[in-house]
Amino acid sequence: MTASPPPRSVPPNRRGVLLSAAALAFSGLGARAALAAESGDILDQVRGYGALRPDPAGVLDLPAGFSYQVVSRAGEVMDDGFLAPDNFDGMGCLALPDGRLALMRNHELDEGEHRLGPTGGRADLEAKLGALPAFDRSADGRVLPGGVTTLIVDPATGRRERQFVSLAGTAVNCAGGSTPWGTWLTCEETMLSAPKTGTSHGWIFEVPADAPGPVVPVPLTAMGRFRHEAAAVDPATGTVYLTEDRDDGLLYRFLPNSPGRLTGGGRLQALAFEAGGSDSRNWRRTDLTVGEVRAVRWIDLDEVESPKDDLRRRGHSAGGVLFARGEGVHLAARPDGGCDIFFTCTSGGDRRLGQIFRLTSQPKTGADQLQLFLESRDSRVMDYADNVTIAPSGHLVICEDRVGLSLNHLKVVTPAGKVCALARLRMRTELAGACFSPDGRFLFVNAYAPGRTFAIEGPWTTFSEAPA
Repeated sequence: MTASPPPRSVPPNRRGVLLSAAALAFSGLGARAALAAESGDILDQVRGYGALRPDPAGVLDLPAGFSYQVVSRAGEVMDDGFLAPDNFDGMGCLALPDGRLALMRNHELDEGEHRLGPTGGRADLEAKLGALPAFDRSADGRVLPGGVTTLIVDPATGRRERQFVSLAGTAVNCAGGSTPWGTWLTCEETMLSAPKTGTSHGWIFEVPADAPGPVVPVPLTAMGRFRHEAAAVDPATGTVYLTEDRDDGLLYRFLPNSPGRLTGGGRLQALAFEAGGSDSRNWRRTDLTVGEVRAVRWIDLDEVESPKDDLRRRGHSAGGVLFARGEGVHLAARPDGGCDIFFTCTSGGDRRLGQIFRLTSQPKTGADQLQLFLESRDSRVMDYADNVTIAPSGHLVICEDRVGLSLNHLKVVTPAGKVCALARLRMRTELAGACFSPDGRFLFVNAYAPGRTFAIEGPWTTFSEAPA
């Protein structure tokens, strides 16, 4: 049993140089991306890493010079005796004090999916899991199957050394985010509530990367109860930016009372425009044009534990901007002490193919701005953008989530607003959880179900922005 994380200070971001470069590189992306999205050109608008080559195993197509290995598979026996749960979703990669890596992996499992959870529905494993710290149980007394598993990985080879349950008894753990102080924020994308399960869900939980086993689950209630998707932490201020996976969701930020100590409470706010409108979705009319920049403000929210599931509605009534299924979020620190927050909206845009936004935060002046810098009007450009990360080269890497209609890709968005493919998943499921190792050698990413975790490596410095 591992205690919840103690208060921690916010150290300088270890990847500050990389993230600053990414923020600068994308500073003028918006207007140029408009041309790429409107053109309807074929998928590969630049050479990128080269054409994708068919995988002999029929799993993951990559460019020449790139390779992958499977780090983990759903259903295999883990080192703690449990089965690796299915529905691999959000994931973060954190460096451990001994130099190894901790992959913190979410499992998006609901209350009725015990057979896909760490017990596989087996009575002996149910009893074993029931003896561990867990947040909640279903009506029949079994621990809810969602949660987090930790994978310990060798940074030189990308191979897994151990894997085990590190958070149990939560539900529909979708995305989340890594913190600068070495923990993983895992987010519940559900509003299960009493008396159905005996307690409420829709919370964020914090799991230390160095936890050797299941932590005592403590919901971070001050960060709000809603259908959480992803989180990103500003290393300079400790502010946490949060997305909401709802058609009428908001963008939130949490201002902790003590940076690095999220259990100590704080203020939850929603983003609003300084003037003009409160909708970014472009569904019925063009509320935002690609490349447009709007000044924003932040609205304080009350009753954030939201027992009626009305937080977003109350926030919108107060001026909060609507977003179409906010999903992945990634934060890039800037040399001036501010940061750029990139986030995706899966079904945004007049064709509902997805949007990418860039929020520029200026903590010193408070003059924050929001830019719509990519809206797909062609599924070959971008199709249901979900998780997002930044490559060592400074390019955005996007996971697609269009299950059942087409094969999903990892897409790369360049600072010039061009899009190309990095990988094509042959499995009929979504890609999720993309994250780079701290040294930029490995890109770890999940196939959702049946769950697979891949480690991809290759010549990351060979990216070409020349026309395809």
